[in-house]
Amino acid sequence: MSKIRKILSVLALALSTTVAFAQDAVLKPFVLASKGAGDLAQKVEATRAALGKAGFTVAGSYSPYANTTVIGVTNDELRATAAKSEHGGFGAAMRVAVVKVGNDVQVSYTNPPYWANAYRMTGELKDTAAKLQAALGKVEEFGAKGLTAAQLRKYHYAFGMEYFNELNEFVQYGSHEEAVKAVEAGLAAGKQGVTKVYRVDVAGKKEVLFGVAMKGTGDSKMMDDAYLMSEIDFKDVKSAAHLPYDILVSDNKVYGQYARFRIAVSFPDLSMMGANSFMNIMKSPEAIREALAMTVGGKKDAR
Repeated sequence: MSKIRKILSVLALALSTTVAFAQDAVLKPFVLASKGAGDLAQKVEATRAALGKAGFTVAGSYSPYANTTVIGVTNDELRATAAKSEHGGFGAAMRVAVVKVGNDVQVSYTNPPYWANAYRMTGELKDTAAKLQAALGKVEEFGAKGLTAAQLRKYHYAFGMEYFNELNEFVQYGSHEEAVKAVEAGLAAGKQGVTKVYRVDVAGKKEVLFGVAMKGTGDSKMMDDAYLMSEIDFKDVKSAAHLPYDILVSDNKVYGQYARFRIAVSFPDLSMMGANSFMNIMKSPEAIREALAMTVGGKKDAR
């Protein structure tokens, strides 16, 4: 009998260790799907085709700078899961990047469980992760040393910086329909250098996610996609799937994430100071906030 108890206790210890390890497993923001010689345009088309075959809807795409295409995709799981949590619409789309680096073409995508936890969604989008892997492949997760699910759900970069639930509320309209119409009009006008890449409507909820391109020159270069990524996306494997930025219409209000959260959660290991650091883009969060606020009909100082 004592032997049975000993065996059971060993098994229980092994099980508890396995569970603890699973809970502490780290997630990284991006997945490298493939890397190898090839033509960029052909790889973009092949990637689109593979995504469609796997049941994804391509919501839109753009080239934020040379040798780079970013594709926004959604599916039923993303839209349905987004509806179950407050501001879950930020996770209604995943982003796929195709980037030419030297002689190689890299295909990468946002890691669904990472972003589901960062956006405090109900569920970890494991089915979406499996479908992306089946469609595009998976070499490795990358982009950070990694954070656990618990760390992501309460993530902020440093003391005094914003959490996910501390959003910019840009403006409030009389109705959801009026808010969506105003955002569409502002993006179409593009007066602040902010234009639409894609739109995803959350299932069964008055919530719409817009992926937006940001282009600025001169005094407004701090909000420019190309400028930002030239400063922070400096490693050999590119994190272009950080883009595009987001605007969320939830009921009759229009929101954006603070850049101090949105950029940091994509690049949590980025240094505060030095070369290729947050210090180099210190003015970007306010420049982004102002451009987005004015695009959607809010005031320059809307918070």
